[in-house]
Amino acid sequence: MSAVDVHYVVSGVNDGPVVVLSNSLGSTHRMWDAQARALGERFTVVRYDTRGHGKSPVPPGPYFIDDLTDDLVRLLDRLGIQRAHVVGLSLGGMTAMRLAARAPERVNRLALLCTAAHLPPATDWRARANTVRTHGAAAVATPVVQRWFTQPFLNAHPELRDYFEAMVAATPAEGYAACCDAIANLDLRQDLSAISAPTLVIAGADDPATPPAKLEEIVAGISDSRLLVVEHAGHLANAEQPSIITSALIEHLERS
Repeated sequence: MSAVDVHYVVSGVNDGPVVVLSNSLGSTHRMWDAQARALGERFTVVRYDTRGHGKSPVPPGPYFIDDLTDDLVRLLDRLGIQRAHVVGLSLGGMTAMRLAARAPERVNRLALLCTAAHLPPATDWRARANTVRTHGAAAVATPVVQRWFTQPFLNAHPELRDYFEAMVAATPAEGYAACCDAIANLDLRQDLSAISAPTLVIAGADDPATPPAKLEEIVAGISDSRLLVVEHAGHLANAEQPSIITSALIEHLERS
């Protein structure tokens, strides 16, 4: 499958180092709203919607992780960016890992949040894809957001629960399902040793989707990496614990 021109938003300083933020399955570039302002004080921030999400094209599936990586390379080329910091969460982290292994010259520093190099069983992802193709992404919105955040956070912030459920529900069915296919086929474990970019790996202590053990596996495979486990954080740790995550990202990306 050929690369597509994904929807993107650029903010922050005009001449700063570039940081690209890659979103999770079922979200848009808006999932990074809690980080955009602070990062934008130091960096040129590029956020985008993964293919099949938000305002990006929705080619027919299935998708593979190399399709999503090709889209990111094409975005960098469209913007004239030869090398960037890359930050990805969940599916975005999978895309970031593949880019860093496949085209290390394009990645300066890497940050991987709440993600995995391999996330079996594939049958679960294919079943979710079938559900969404049949009933739409709204059919999975509530259970997905239940995994994104801890229950105390959802209880305290019902407006954010509603906001993120609406975000998931609005995802085009084929886009969501085809990205489920990409995760079902994913195995980046052999790629980890090829990643040379200094890497910050962040786990949510209470993340049921990609628990800390999945992030420990990534750290074990990338030579120049370190792990941060964030307490009281589910899968969308950047939104649940924004001050901790944003500070950690800035500290990592500004290291010389």
